[in-house]
Amino acid sequence: MSLDEDARWLEWVTKQFESIAGEDKEIDLEEFKTALKVKESFFAERFFALFDSDGSKTISLDELLEALDLLIHGSETDKLRFLFQVYDVDGMCLAYETSSIVSPLGRSGSIDPDELRTVLKSCLRESAISLPEEKLDDLTLALFESADKDNSGSITFEELKAELENFPEVMENLTISAANWLKPPGLEQKKGRHTPRYLTPAYWHNNSRKLLFLCAYTCLNLLLFITAMLKNAEGGFWYMVAKGCGQCLNFNCTFVMVLMLRRCLTWLRATWVVRVLPLDQNILLHQMVGYAIVTFSTVHTTAHFMNFVHLSQNSSYSLWEHLFTTRPGIGWVQGSASLTGMVLQIMICLMVVCSSTFVRRSGHFEVFYWSHLSYVWVWALLVVHCANFWKWFVVPGVIFLLEKLVGVAVSHMGGLYIVEVNLLPSKVTHLVIKRPQFFHFKPGDYVYINIPDIAKYEWHPFTISSAPEQPDTLWLHIRSMGQWTNRLYEYFRQPDSQVVSTKRLSASLKDRRHQRRAQLSENHRFCNVKCFVDGPYGTPTRQIFASEHAVLIGAGIGITPFASILQSIMYHYRMRKQNCPNCSYSWCENIKDSEMKLRKVDFIWINRDQKSFEWFVSLLTKLEMDQADEEPEGRFLEMHMYMTSALSKNDMKAIGLQMALDLLAKKEKRDSITGLRTRTQPGRPEWGKVFQKVAEEKKGKVHVFYCGAPALAKLIKAQCEHFGFNFYKENF
Repeated sequence: MSLDEDARWLEWVTKQFESIAGEDKEIDLEEFKTALKVKESFFAERFFALFDSDGSKTISLDELLEALDLLIHGSETDKLRFLFQVYDVDGMCLAYETSSIVSPLGRSGSIDPDELRTVLKSCLRESAISLPEEKLDDLTLALFESADKDNSGSITFEELKAELENFPEVMENLTISAANWLKPPGLEQKKGRHTPRYLTPAYWHNNSRKLLFLCAYTCLNLLLFITAMLKNAEGGFWYMVAKGCGQCLNFNCTFVMVLMLRRCLTWLRATWVVRVLPLDQNILLHQMVGYAIVTFSTVHTTAHFMNFVHLSQNSSYSLWEHLFTTRPGIGWVQGSASLTGMVLQIMICLMVVCSSTFVRRSGHFEVFYWSHLSYVWVWALLVVHCANFWKWFVVPGVIFLLEKLVGVAVSHMGGLYIVEVNLLPSKVTHLVIKRPQFFHFKPGDYVYINIPDIAKYEWHPFTISSAPEQPDTLWLHIRSMGQWTNRLYEYFRQPDSQVVSTKRLSASLKDRRHQRRAQLSENHRFCNVKCFVDGPYGTPTRQIFASEHAVLIGAGIGITPFASILQSIMYHYRMRKQNCPNCSYSWCENIKDSEMKLRKVDFIWINRDQKSFEWFVSLLTKLEMDQADEEPEGRFLEMHMYMTSALSKNDMKAIGLQMALDLLAKKEKRDSITGLRTRTQPGRPEWGKVFQKVAEEKKGKVHVFYCGAPALAKLIKAQCEHFGFNFYKENF
C-alpha cells in the first residue's frame, strides 16, 4: 500500500471506531471484531490483547491508531515482533522502540508446539481449508522442526525471523505494509486512470481479424441502407428511412442464422479460413447482430409509424387502420405488412430481452432456450412481411435446415445410454455415456445432450471432458446452475428403477478411510438411462495442437474442455517418452509429431474452495505421473493450482500456514490440499507475473486458452494484449 492508501485506510478505521464506540470513546472485544470485520475469534482476541496496551480490556482510539501507525510505518523488525507476539499465545510483553504493545496472557517469550498448533488450526479456518487432525500435526511438526534450529523445544524470536528469511516472498510483503493484515475485504482501493485498452496499439493488433470483420460488416450495412434510401427517394424522408432499415434487416435476419451454422463453422476451423475470419467470436458476433436487428427494427417501425401519420392526413384511412388492419392493402400478402410488423417487433424485443446475461445466468436458462426457439416464427413472419426477404433467406435457410436434419439423424443414430454417474462436490454431475463407434471428436469439442427423463424437448450444450483416444465412453461434467442441471443432479441423487446404486458399505465403519469409501459409494452409481447427443462441434481450443507454448486457464468447472485436451496431449507425449528396460528411469526425446507442435504446456486451474479440486484430481495425478524424469527442454507440462478462498502469503493470518504447507510439500513431495505434486497457491494469480514468466521461457509463440467466468476473461485478455499473446475464449 502507498502512503495515500495507508492514510485512507486509517481514516476508514477512525470512522469505523467512532461509529461503534460508546460515550466513553472505547471499544471492547466484540465491538473490535465488528469494527475491523475480523471473523476468526482467535486472531481477533490476539489483535485486541496486543492493541490494549494498558490492559484495561478496552481499546481507545489513541491506542488503536498508535499501534496501527507503528505497524504501517515501523521497521521490518517491528512487524516481525508483532507477528511473533500473535503466535506466542502465552507470550510476555515485548517492548517496541516507540511504543509497547502489552499482552497479559503469559510470560514465556517463545512459541511451543501446542501454541503453534493452535495458530495453524486457526489459520486453516481462516483460509477455509479442511485437513485431518493427523495432517495438522504433520504441518505443525514440519514448521516447528524447521524453525527450532537449536532443538530447544521452543521457537524464539530470532529463530522465527531466520525461518521467515527462507521465504523471500513473505519478507517482501512484510516490508510493504502491515495494514494489509487487518484490511477488511470490502474496502476497495482507488486506482489511477490508465489509457482504455480499446485505444492501445496492442488491442488493435491482437484483435485485427475481429475489427476488420466488424468494419466490413458496418460498411456493408451502410451501403445497403444508403442504396435502399436512394431507390425510394420519391416516398419522402420517413419512407426512405424505413426502406433503408428494412434492407438492413433482410441481411441481418439472415446473417444472424449464418453465424450459428455450427457444423459448417466446425468444418471451416480446419481450413485456412480460420486465419482470416474471426470464427472463434461467432457467439459474440451473433449477439452483436441480434442487437443490430432490434435497433434496425425499432427505427424501421418508428419510421413507418411517422409515415402512416403523414399518409392518414392525405387519405381516407385513419392512423389506427394503417397500423392494425389490412384495409390500406400495404404488403404483398393480403395487405398484412403492418400487422406482421407489429408482431415481429414484439417478438424480436422479447427474444433480445430473454437472451440477456441476467436471464441466462440467473438460473433461468429455460426462459432463454424456449424464447429463442421462436426464431422459426420470426422467419416465417418475415417471409410474409417482406416481399424480398425469401431471396436473402433461401440459400442459408436450406443449409440451416440440412444442418438440423443431420443433427436429428446423428442424435438418433444408435442407442446412447448413460451407464455411470458420479456426484461430485459443489453439485457437479459426472456422466459417463456409452460412446457409439461412429462418434468422432477433437479435444475440447462440445455436444448438445437431451435426456428425456429430465426434459423431453430440451437440448443443452456441454463440453466433452474425456479424450478422443478413450474409445469406449464419453464424459460430461455438468455443474448445477439452472433448472435443468438441478433436475439432473436431483434425478441421479435419488435412486429409482433405472438408477442402480453400487453396493453400500457397512455403516459401522471404524476409521475415516472407510467412511470416505462409503461416501464415494453413495455418490457413484451405475445406471442405464436413455439419452441423445448432437455433435460434436468445434471450439477455439482446436488451435492448441498448432501452438508451440499453450497456456490453459480453467476457472472452476471451466476445466472440463482442458480435461479432454490434457489427456489427448499426454497421449501424444507418451509417444515421445522412453523408458530404460533395466530400471524405472524415463526420459523424453524430441520426436517430430505432425499432429502436435507443442513444446510446453502450462495448465492453470483456479477454484474457490478445496472440494472443487476433487473433480479431476485423479486425472491430474495420473498426468503428473506420466511425465518423464528428464526432458530435453525442461518440464513439458507444468500445473498451477490456485485456491481463491485461502488467504495469501502477505496476510498475517496465513503466513505460518503457508510456510508449513511449503515445508511439508517439500518433505512429502505432495501437496496437502490436493494430494498432487503441484503446490496449491493461495489467493488469485498475479497475471502480470505469471505471463512475464511465460514470456521469459521463450518456448515459441504463446497461445492462451481460457474457459470460465466472463469477468476474469476480460482481465486475462487485457494481459495477453500487453504481452502479445494470442487469446482464445471458450464460447458456445
